[in-house]
Amino acid sequence: MTRVGKYHLALVAVAALLLLVSLVRVVTGHNDITSSGTFGAALTLAVPLALVGLGGLWAERAGVVNIGLEGMMVLGTWFAGWAGYQWGPVAALVAGLLGGALGGLLHAIATVSFGVDHIISGVAINLLGPGLTRFLSEVLYREGTAASAAGGAITTSPPLSSPVPEVSLPVLSDGPDLLGKLESTHWFLLSDVAGILRGLTHDVNVLVILAVLLLPLTFYVLWRTPFGLRLRSAGENPWAAESLGVSVYRIKYVAVMISGAFAGLGGTFLVFDATKYVEGQTGGRGFIGLAAMIFGNWRPGGLAAGAGLFGYADGLQLRSSNSGAFTSVFLFGAMILLIYLVLEARKLMSADLEARGVRQYTVMASATLGMIVLFWLWLTVDQMPSELVKMAPYLLTLIVLLVASQRLRPPKAAGVTYRRGEQH
Repeated sequence: MTRVGKYHLALVAVAALLLLVSLVRVVTGHNDITSSGTFGAALTLAVPLALVGLGGLWAERAGVVNIGLEGMMVLGTWFAGWAGYQWGPVAALVAGLLGGALGGLLHAIATVSFGVDHIISGVAINLLGPGLTRFLSEVLYREGTAASAAGGAITTSPPLSSPVPEVSLPVLSDGPDLLGKLESTHWFLLSDVAGILRGLTHDVNVLVILAVLLLPLTFYVLWRTPFGLRLRSAGENPWAAESLGVSVYRIKYVAVMISGAFAGLGGTFLVFDATKYVEGQTGGRGFIGLAAMIFGNWRPGGLAAGAGLFGYADGLQLRSSNSGAFTSVFLFGAMILLIYLVLEARKLMSADLEARGVRQYTVMASATLGMIVLFWLWLTVDQMPSELVKMAPYLLTLIVLLVASQRLRPPKAAGVTYRRGEQH
């Protein structure tokens, strides 16, 4: 399939998804499904996941597995909070980048220079990040210091010295709130599109715009430049890249430090959103961002879809006045499985008898059972327990990884210890 054909297929898929979501909203009566508030919250929640996922993509495309993203994100939050309350948002942004890059540098030294197992090094950084930041807080935010007088404490920094600006996209969300009026009509499809556009373009944090721009920029750098080709070759076959004159060690160091900087930037966004550093505010987002990267098959477009999916699940449970809106997810899942079964049945009808494997029938039977169960849950469950609703983003992470694992293609040399001239 040509690239243009893939884009057309993607547009058709997005249009079909919009129709399906709008239909579910009308049938269930839960307007929060496509409200501007839900999508605005989803965008805010998806951005740190996308930034951390970009960090994982840069490192793993260079052949270094980076599960230390959570620790690097923690370092980014602390340094952003520390610099932000003294010198403002720009200083917070720079300090957050440098804090995350410091974690990336430690990971690169351990894995690239000393050949430490990538998983062990990542776990060590995940333990080091919270420990180091707590130590720094004990030293700098203890009672009697200037930071303490400014509102800081052992588990939190003083507020940022100035707020981060927000902007609205011209025409769509600037001036008369036409999208808001159209959303309030609750018309089929039109109000849903208006709610989604308003949520994604109204009062958007400047860092959100930066994060969105970093996705196509990463694609351009990694897939359209000589530097990106060298970096990806280091993740596929570093010894072949070495034979062509590529400095593999340097490429890996640069990639892992950029990876840490992206994770730190994700932590900085959390500080901007809360207007201060708070201990434990990452909440495992480093691991969910890594899962989004894997779901996206180590590509920026898929990563954006994965981060958006997790952000939407989290945003829906935050914005819903009660957990009843989440029951509509059952109907949505049942309809997705029904469409999948129809497409698979058409393939089986057109295939030869010999080509019809037992595995296909098993998968279709499992999908049929899942569809029936989800539909039954939608009919019988009026309100989900709040504990289960809060767990939804993490359960979704496991389910998505289970489904996506069937088509994943990671870089071939990811996690492999490289030594110059010693091909395994």
